Amino acid sequence: METSIKPEEMINKIHHFQQNILKELSKSIIGQKKILDLLLIALLADGHCILHGVPGLAKTLIVHSLAKVLDLSFSRIQFTPDLMPADVTGTEIIEEDSKGHRHFKFVKGPIFANIVLADEINRTPPKTQSALLQAMQEKQVTVYGKTYTLDLPFFVLATENPIEQEGTYMLPEAQLDRFLFNIDLDYPQFQEEVQIASKKNYFNIENINTVIGQEELRSFQNFIEHIPISEKIISYAVKLVASTRPQSTTDSYIKDAVAFGAGPRASQNIVIASKANAALNGNYSVTKEDIHKVIYPILKHRIILNFSAVSTKLSTKQIIDHILKLSE
Repeated sequence: METSIKPEEMINKIHHFQQNILKELSKSIIGQKKILDLLLIALLADGHCILHGVPGLAKTLIVHSLAKVLDLSFSRIQFTPDLMPADVTGTEIIEEDSKGHRHFKFVKGPIFANIVLADEINRTPPKTQSALLQAMQEKQVTVYGKTYTLDLPFFVLATENPIEQEGTYMLPEAQLDRFLFNIDLDYPQFQEEVQIASKKNYFNIENINTVIGQEELRSFQNFIEHIPISEKIISYAVKLVASTRPQSTTDSYIKDAVAFGAGPRASQNIVIASKANAALNGNYSVTKEDIHKVIYPILKHRIILNFSAVSTKLSTKQIIDHILKLSE
């Protein structure tokens, strides 16, 4: 954490950072404030996100605009059934120098960017999906026995289309758990869609200005880790996560509906994301309201329903609603 700046000053900077970013993003994105708030939380919490929504909801535009407003390098990977791991991480080629000597040279893949858009990540087989695992967790890529460190910050935004299931592959649970948030994008409100329909340059991001640079963003991320949080609030977060596990609760509703609950990484994610949300709102202390803001997208993809719950069309949102009601 920066020692030359007082915590109150840093909180104010982060709060103004949020306001300035939302102002710039509004030049190309209409509505979706809830989504943008969650993406900023994830960015400060140094976490990755899945964006889940039908085509045409500006998922790609949001990611590209976010990269520009933060002055970060951006790459897009279109995940298809024939995509190979080397298409993501990079590969070695034989290069000949001026003296005729040949040697191997590593050509970096699109994973070597600050913000990586993994477009329709569920359309590629698990072998290629797994190419992201090391990068997302360790911020490193190992190719042909040599490890390369990624530039920080490193942020993976994956999109999924819920309509077409033919030719798709479910993400392994180990990979899902590496995503901080699983965010559902809704259709815009009526007046918002009227604005979208009448805006000719809706997909133009040329007018977006950079708000902060890479180093300042890193300082924000480091500061978030040091925001104090009481043991009472941490215990509250852990209690909520533990109550999703059928083997750890006596609640019959959970036992009858859940096959597997969320793991310890969910507790960690709730704590750091709550800190980020507090800072973005200009607060230096974490409250239960901060936890309530982030708990849905954190637990949504970590609660595995059993067959009985799925057959009755029970949702993970209903499970989270239930555990929150029990905690009151």
